Parts: sequence; structure tokens; C-alpha cells
Amino acid sequence: MSKIVRMDNIGIVVESLDDAISFFTELGLKLEGRANIEGEWAGRVTGLGSQIVEIAMMVTPDGHSRLELSRFITPPTKSDHRTAPVNSLGYLRAMFTVENIDDTVSRLLKHGAQLVGEIVQYGDSYRLCYIRGTEGLLIGLAEEIGGQR
Repeated sequence: MSKIVRMDNIGIVVESLDDAISFFTELGLKLEGRANIEGEWAGRVTGLGSQIVEIAMMVTPDGHSRLELSRFITPPTKSDHRTAPVNSLGYLRAMFTVENIDDTVSRLLKHGAQLVGEIVQYGDSYRLCYIRGTEGLLIGLAEEIGGQR
């Protein structure tokens, strides 16, 4: 029986690749590469047929997790789930562990982010919050407390 080896990345479709790269760079990710993906083979993978997609791969500081940001040139996007509430079916958010949640939120607010609720403490383990980042994307932030790191 085969098993999963690893999770390679999470994909997010955006309108402005430059704005998304800037936002996730401020969060602490690093731009690993940027390219156009097109051709018959790509459309066969996605089921979209002929497509042209500009992607940017962002990597976390530890090098283990990646975020693939995609901007579809053709075909155009069909729906928009960015502002759906957190309990919407199929809705995804990315969660990042940060060293200092207050500093991180403060910096991201200057980049247009909005705090969804409050920064709350979960027992003696974490401080957590959700923010709406660039283009309204839902991002979770967690700070480990109590000497866990």
C-alpha cells in the first residue's frame, strides 16, 4: 500500500500576483520562483483546456512548506470565495505560526490586512487570530506560548 510522502504546497488564486507576493513576503515567506505555466499538458491537469497561468512559489523560512500563488490570464476566473465566512463549505485558510503575533498583525495591518475577530489565547499553548490579508484572503496566525517552540 502506497502512502503520502509530503504535502508540497497549497494553491491560492489571486488577481494581483505582485500584491500577494508583497503581502506574503511581509509575513515572512520568501519568493522561491515565478513563471508562466501554459500548454496542452497544463490544461489536461486542471481540466480547463487551454490556459495561461502566472505563478509564484513562496516558501516558509524553514523550507518545508510552500504557497503557490496563481493568476489566471486565460481562462478568466469563474467564482470568488475570498470574502466567504470561515464556516463556508469548501472554504480554505492557511495557518502560519509566527514568533510574535502582535508584531506580525501590526505589520500586516499596515499592508491593508484586517483583523477578523480578536487575538485570543487558547489555554497555555497558543495565541491565535484570523486576518483578512491581501485581496480578502483568510489567514490564520498562531504564536506558541509557554515555552513550546
